[in-house]
Amino acid sequence: MKRFTCVTGIVFAVMLFLPLAAQAGGTMKISLEEALDIAAMNNSSLKVARARVDQAEAKRVQTRKAFLPKVTLSESFTATNDPASVFTYKLRQGIINPATDFSADALNDPDDISNFQFGLEVQQPIFNLDAIKGRKAAAAARTAREHMLTRTGETIALEVKKAYYGLVLARKNKEAINSSIRTMRSHDRNAREAFRKGLITESDKLSTAVRLAELSEQKMMIEDAILSAKDALRFFLRLDPDTDIEPVDGFKSRAVAPVDAEPLPPGGRADLKALEASAAAAGYSYEMTRAERLPRVNAFFQQNWNDSDFPGLGENNWMLGVAMEWTLFDGYSAIGKTEEARAVEREARYKYEEAKDKGMYEVRNAFRRLRTAESRIRVAEQALKEARSSLDFIGSRYRSGQAMTFELLGRETAYTYARMRLNKARYDRIIAESELEYFVGS
Repeated sequence: MKRFTCVTGIVFAVMLFLPLAAQAGGTMKISLEEALDIAAMNNSSLKVARARVDQAEAKRVQTRKAFLPKVTLSESFTATNDPASVFTYKLRQGIINPATDFSADALNDPDDISNFQFGLEVQQPIFNLDAIKGRKAAAAARTAREHMLTRTGETIALEVKKAYYGLVLARKNKEAINSSIRTMRSHDRNAREAFRKGLITESDKLSTAVRLAELSEQKMMIEDAILSAKDALRFFLRLDPDTDIEPVDGFKSRAVAPVDAEPLPPGGRADLKALEASAAAAGYSYEMTRAERLPRVNAFFQQNWNDSDFPGLGENNWMLGVAMEWTLFDGYSAIGKTEEARAVEREARYKYEEAKDKGMYEVRNAFRRLRTAESRIRVAEQALKEARSSLDFIGSRYRSGQAMTFELLGRETAYTYARMRLNKARYDRIIAESELEYFVGS
């Protein structure tokens, strides 16, 4: 996803400004695209996913030891009067005196000697098949982490969309409720006046007050939903708790897929690619455990300098060779590790197959919700139109005394409900579009 891997200079400028607004506790007017970009920069889950990619890359770098040499420098100091060690160090320092060092007293009871040894050692792998397989496993694991980073970005984007459009929905519903409250307050005043004149009963007068109370309760619930949506956005965008958020976008459909088309299979999803890469890594790990039972061949080179004075760069000697190591039996440890790795590989393959099947189910489910939401919008638009006409008609009759209060309240309730149904259908459509895009993958 480009949104989560590359942010333009404009976004950086926005990012520099928005924290200032957040710290001041002011109102932040924000579009969906801006919210997604801020989440891509600030969200903690994405930072965790990026850190995991870095960890996997570091592990992959460590596997270069399968091909590259290991070079070691060393410095050691020894002081001893052990006869064998004294004679050896004299040989290494090149100070053997045939006239004095081969007598019985010199060999059996030598004077103590000090030796500084400076060493260089190079170890070069020649054939370590298990290390080669381990390198492939580490590379596949890094690929899996990269795909999971992409999927984490897609998941955060979906959650941001849900919170953003949830805020849009709640605000539009609040507009509908406020409009109904204003209308009902006018009707309530008319009802009280009609009751004072004896034109309606007390029950009719009180019914408008009851309806006002219902609307006030609905408004409180909607305001709570607005606060919850803002809290969710502040969490995903990591904004200051005192920052007020005002969305500038509405329910604009992006038409990600025609409702009469067949749903696409979820083959390109990043999480499926991650599971596939994880299964490949498990396969290489299995091959690595099998290769551990093969011989290892390594070359080595050593050169040492010895002297009685620091740093010991006097006489030198070198050694070059090739070593083979082959463990024939280790008490079933290698066999057990191989069986475990094989089981881990099977588990990874099963998870991948299960996720593919579940992905197709999720795609079909989201596609059905999208198609249903499209139909609901058409029905809700027609219902709203009819409810508006019915309310206008009964309202005019009510004002002329030809309709009862309960008829007016019924039409007003139906109209407000129709507005909120249309809002919910539009919200469901745009969320279904986002979920369909999320489940299909890029």
